[in-house]
Amino acid sequence: MTAPALPIAEILSFPAVVPLWPHVGRSLGLSASTVYQLAAEDRLPFEVVTLGRRKVCRAVDIHRFLHLIPDEKGAAAEVESATSAEENDDAPGVEPGAPVKRNHSTS
Repeated sequence: MTAPALPIAEILSFPAVVPLWPHVGRSLGLSASTVYQLAAEDRLPFEVVTLGRRKVCRAVDIHRFLHLIPDEKGAAAEVESATSAEENDDAPGVEPGAPVKRNHSTS
C-alpha cells in the first residue's frame, strides 16, 4: 500500500536531514516497507546515511530529485537559453539558440 504524497510546501519545509519514514517515503509516495527495502538494496535515487539505528537522507537531495530546486547545472540557465532561442527563430540567417545581441540606440 502506498502512502499519500506530501504537499510541496511541506516537502520544502523539511529540516536539513530527514528520516526515511515518513518524510522520504511519503515524499515519493511509497510505503514504509518499500522505502526501507529500496534503501537496503541501495536503490533510492539519493544517498542514505545511517545515524545509529536511524536511516536519514539530506532534504536537498529530495528537493533536487523532485525538481523543486535547480540542480548543479542550473535549470535557470536552460530557461534563459530557451527564451533566447525563441527570440532568434524569426531572424533570417540566425541559428536557433544563438545568443541575442541587442543594439541600444540613444535616438
